[in-house]
Amino acid sequence: MNLAIFDLDNTLIAGDSDHGWGEFLVEHQLVDVDAYKRANDQFYEDYERGELDIKAYLEFSLAPLTHYSQEELAELHQRFMKERIEPLKLTKASELLQKHRNQGDYLLIITSTNRFITQPIADSLGVDHLLATEAEIVDGRYSGRMQGVPCYQEGKITRLHAWLETAAEHGFNGNLENSYFYSDSINDAPLLKVVDHPVAVDADEALTELAQQQGWDIISLRD
Repeated sequence: MNLAIFDLDNTLIAGDSDHGWGEFLVEHQLVDVDAYKRANDQFYEDYERGELDIKAYLEFSLAPLTHYSQEELAELHQRFMKERIEPLKLTKASELLQKHRNQGDYLLIITSTNRFITQPIADSLGVDHLLATEAEIVDGRYSGRMQGVPCYQEGKITRLHAWLETAAEHGFNGNLENSYFYSDSINDAPLLKVVDHPVAVDADEALTELAQQQGWDIISLRD
């Protein structure tokens, strides 16, 4: 069994679910519209440049979750999936996932976006497991704080190695030998350098340049 690892945003879906959640909150006036939109867009620009302050961003992005119960958030997420995520799904991404299933590979999404946003998306894509940035829950409500190591840049490697120590509990009996990782972002360069089969997918300019230098595969999943 080989490990096939996938970034989520702008890789398996044609957009960024984290930024899209912020736009969803703005659209439905669930936050201070002007201020939140400015900050959301600025953080996204920082991310694209590989300069995101992940702790500052998580403090910003997790704060709205504290205002709602789990039931209310579940209802909001259902609307978010229908309005924002379903239109971003890619036929070629589904075919790629199926190709790895047919090969008997274990499908793992590893994403910097928090689990609240990404777990329902991962479930809908039918992958075996999800590693995401964790948001702390206290007494059944989100606290607005992150928990553990954020799943970002080198943090993805830290989280992946920690998961591999107990991966058998989740149905994966193996290691990184002959592993794949698909990503669009220069932020994922550390993990791309660790796997045996790094693949740049609809990559940003910096990752495209790196992939060309390293001789990595470069593909597109966009129709």
